[in-house]
Amino acid sequence: MDNVLRVRCLGGIVTLLGVAVGGAASAQLVGAEPALGERITQAMVESEPSLRAIRAEGLRIFSTPFNTLDGLGDGPLNQADEVAPGGRPGLQSPNQIFLRVNGLDSQTCLECHNILSNREIPATNAVGGVGGASQSAFPGVIEPDIDDSENNGFARTAGRVINPPFSFGSGGIELLAKEMTANLQGLLAVAAANPGSVIDLDSHGVNFGSIVFDGIAFDLTNLEGIDDDLVVRPFGRKGCCQTVRQFDVGAMQFHHGIQPVEVVGDNVDQDGDGVVNELTIGELSALHIFQVALDRPRVKRPYGPQEDAGKQLFRDVGCADCHIPTLRTESHRLPLAFPEVETDPFINVYRHVNLRRSRPGFRRSGQGVAVQLYADLKRHDMGPDLAESTGSSLDAHFQTARLWGVADTAPYLHDGRATTLAQAIDQHGGEAQASRDLFDALLDAEKEAIISFLKTLRAPRNPSADL
Repeated sequence: MDNVLRVRCLGGIVTLLGVAVGGAASAQLVGAEPALGERITQAMVESEPSLRAIRAEGLRIFSTPFNTLDGLGDGPLNQADEVAPGGRPGLQSPNQIFLRVNGLDSQTCLECHNILSNREIPATNAVGGVGGASQSAFPGVIEPDIDDSENNGFARTAGRVINPPFSFGSGGIELLAKEMTANLQGLLAVAAANPGSVIDLDSHGVNFGSIVFDGIAFDLTNLEGIDDDLVVRPFGRKGCCQTVRQFDVGAMQFHHGIQPVEVVGDNVDQDGDGVVNELTIGELSALHIFQVALDRPRVKRPYGPQEDAGKQLFRDVGCADCHIPTLRTESHRLPLAFPEVETDPFINVYRHVNLRRSRPGFRRSGQGVAVQLYADLKRHDMGPDLAESTGSSLDAHFQTARLWGVADTAPYLHDGRATTLAQAIDQHGGEAQASRDLFDALLDAEKEAIISFLKTLRAPRNPSADL
């Protein structure tokens, strides 16, 4: 890697362009030093000409097992809020390092995102892949009934269970979200300029409902699958984040207790663990770039007669209404911004990623690229059987699962409850109930054809080949 991107962290404390990093009282223990070691700043990321060098640095951050000198774990127990990151109880004392339920569950991103294909025997691995059932996260779980003391006939958790998805192709997803958001914000302005007119919220072949401005306020009751601010947020099962960077900010805090500078500020030890500047702005940028430049999933061709029939049946029963096979971007250059402004994703841009490069390798479509994601970037009500138990009005609502790579990513559904594709289809409800009923009415040979078609949607062959 080019030297301009690398700075050696000596003794746990260095200064990068005036920013102190690392440092804790326990750093004086013989042989103890932060695992992350080398640190980078945003200025370095912006000035480094080699995207490959930044990707390699992002790979290192993604894969480094943080230790307590990096800021791993929360600080002293916060009696006012024992659930949110920063002051959660740990299983060990005196260090609040690991908890497993409700986060503090890993030392590195790679621990939970490392499987390329669960279809292969033995499974193949890749940085940025999915996680198996044992790698699922348990955010907000504070009242587990493990021994069924409530006599429900099953163990219960109050909270969420999330099976880790892969990051492959996320650059195309993020560009779609940014372009769609920009278009929807434009339609919001059109509605404001035309009081009383019903404005359909269409972008990139997806409809998000409609809005009306009555001269005083917007009527948002007919929105579909999107928040009131008209920001498309495709990352997270509930659609929490517009960009990978936003997701990483929360994941670092939840899973590792690592506090990003852009959240807590320079030289601020908000969780009281004795470490400041646990993740610099530049390091988050490098991590972001690594993930959005990962290879896209692929479609295995040529199809045989069964796969051809299955692809048509997939459309006939309505699966493709939500699992839209291909969405097309307007540009092939993904803008990366800091600070990010969700409602205006094309300001504060410091760098672009060309999505047509060999990595991530999206195919040209006009001035943009074709993103074969098999999804619509909307939330849908999936019915009571799949609903979570957080007490939120969105408990039964989930982002449409992106089916690219689905042949390799068992277990399925948001919490990994389905071990086969057939089981995953069978548990669709709510807005997907009609399509599931049509699937159930098919002949067995027709159902097998759809499953055969889905098995052509494969993970990348070697997503880290050039790193």
